[in-house]
Amino acid sequence: MKKIGIVLAIIAAFCLFGCVSPGNKAGAGNAAPPYIVDLSKMTLYSVTNNPDKLDKPIGNFVKNQEPMTRNWEDLMLVFPSDLPDLTGYSRLTVQVQHYNAANEPIPDADSLSMASMIYDTNLDWRADSGGNTIFKEFNIGGFSGLLHKPRGIRINMSKNPGALLCQKNAGSPTAYIEVKAIVFHNDRYEPK
Repeated sequence: MKKIGIVLAIIAAFCLFGCVSPGNKAGAGNAAPPYIVDLSKMTLYSVTNNPDKLDKPIGNFVKNQEPMTRNWEDLMLVFPSDLPDLTGYSRLTVQVQHYNAANEPIPDADSLSMASMIYDTNLDWRADSGGNTIFKEFNIGGFSGLLHKPRGIRINMSKNPGALLCQKNAGSPTAYIEVKAIVFHNDRYEPK
């Protein structure tokens, strides 16, 4: 009986005082409004393969300018250097539109594309985890994916992100990926 009383007392203390969340650091607190990235300041880069590295900037686009023809072909969008401190945000929502080879919209579905966010474009950006990868999601826009939904995914960044990498999944009809929104928030993002 005494052990049950102790357990109940601990549960009551958590309910009364709450838990400290490691996702809320200095910077944007829980009450901070969502930070919607200005997509016109994002820079699309071409990517070389074997070894992977950024090639030349293509311009301020959030959609690939040439159709993707290979599995896991890259759409690398580099964030501007003048972002405010985003490390206090605990959630991220990214919305995309997929297009086929005729540049016609494809309805959202699993297995069309994947995305990852990285800190440094000079380090490995293919890893599923590790010090350079903030997140990796395999079904952008699909039923089983969370990244595009209002709650988004949980993130815990130690510094601002360097780039968002979107890739065509194997066997996908996707030829173009257009990023429609990148939003850092602490609860939900409901587009207006």
